[in-house]
Amino acid sequence: MWEALIYGLVFLVSTLIVVYYWRSGKKRSQDIEAKASLAQEEGRIQPVSLHPYVDPNRCIGSGACIRACPEEDILGLLDGQATLINASSCIGHGACFHSCPVDAISLRIGTEERGVDLPHVKPDYETNINGIYIAGELGGMGLIKNSAEQGVQACANLIKGLPEERSCELDLVIIGAGPAGIAAALKAKEQGINFKVLEQDSLGGTVFTFPRDKVVMTQPMKLPLYGDLKLYNTSKAELLETWTEVLQRHEIEIQEHCKVETIKELEEYHFELKLANGDTLESRSIIIAIGRRGSPRKLGVPGEESSKVAYRLLEPEHISGEKILVVGGGDSAVESALLLMQQNEVTLSYRKQHFARIKKGNQQKLEAAFAEGKIRPLLASNVLEIKPQEVVLSDSEQKEIRIENNRVYIFAGGELPIPFLREAGITVEKTFGKTLKKH
Repeated sequence: MWEALIYGLVFLVSTLIVVYYWRSGKKRSQDIEAKASLAQEEGRIQPVSLHPYVDPNRCIGSGACIRACPEEDILGLLDGQATLINASSCIGHGACFHSCPVDAISLRIGTEERGVDLPHVKPDYETNINGIYIAGELGGMGLIKNSAEQGVQACANLIKGLPEERSCELDLVIIGAGPAGIAAALKAKEQGINFKVLEQDSLGGTVFTFPRDKVVMTQPMKLPLYGDLKLYNTSKAELLETWTEVLQRHEIEIQEHCKVETIKELEEYHFELKLANGDTLESRSIIIAIGRRGSPRKLGVPGEESSKVAYRLLEPEHISGEKILVVGGGDSAVESALLLMQQNEVTLSYRKQHFARIKKGNQQKLEAAFAEGKIRPLLASNVLEIKPQEVVLSDSEQKEIRIENNRVYIFAGGELPIPFLREAGITVEKTFGKTLKKH
């Protein structure tokens, strides 16, 4: 009798545990389904860069990918399997890919419906032209750590392939001083080859354009001549300070505000680079590490050439008491508006009705700023004209809106450097859902 009672209690407890976990799993699945539906409704289902693809035939629902992702609500478990929820906010960390215990996740660029222009790059990062390599975001891999690793590997592979005979003084020209370019420069210095680094803007490339306190690194990385860069939740200022210190220590000069207009192949492993200032350089090889943004995309409206218009926010703490218009709907626009609202009167204009491509944390902060009246939203609006003391916009009903204004920040993305690549002879292909390998 006692045995039957014990068995009964064990069965009852086991059943209650199973029911509890079943209900909990069902509730979590319903929450994920609701988030996925909201993302669909707000147009946040199309990835804009590198993103995970989950093979439903291999996924076992361990949740390791969700725990590994540094962002929130990019992935979730739906009916016991990982699913991509907010695809447009994924920035290609790749942590999910590495964490999956059954290799059910691959990394892709573009989708079957939406193609992405990518240069043809071999596994060693060389293009279809011998001696020209591409590293970093331009080749599809964006995250700072990944870009730096590619810069190192591209330089190492390049050195192996250089012929012994020298056709000119420079062995290598690195175009771009962002993560990939800086890492490649350190590798080139370590190997003792003659090289130059050219940057059309300032040290850091795209990273330099981020607001000063923006967190730009969440993972450590290894740099030649430096070792392990053990930085977590690192701000732009901290990262740029580290880069500057290591470059100065090894006497590596970055030629800033030096834009390369064209690349011409004179013969194999002999290139001529024409600069915007009219100068020319000749080099045996080239690493292109300029990122995908290229030049800032402009609105093309009257008054945009005004000195009060800028395309990046550098020192928000020095701006106060102004009426500022921020244009754009991505994280850069939102983060800049949040920084500027502390000491200014900020209006945020976005051409769509919803913010579909921003991180959840930014979404929450922005909604709070709207509710508290710290930022004035002008959704479904377009800038028509920028005047000395005001900006003219149109709303969703094409009605004219005029607002007082001292300064305008435009974050409309960048023009892809595709013409530059094609003019150099580099093959550029429209990629639809291409699986990329992590190196």
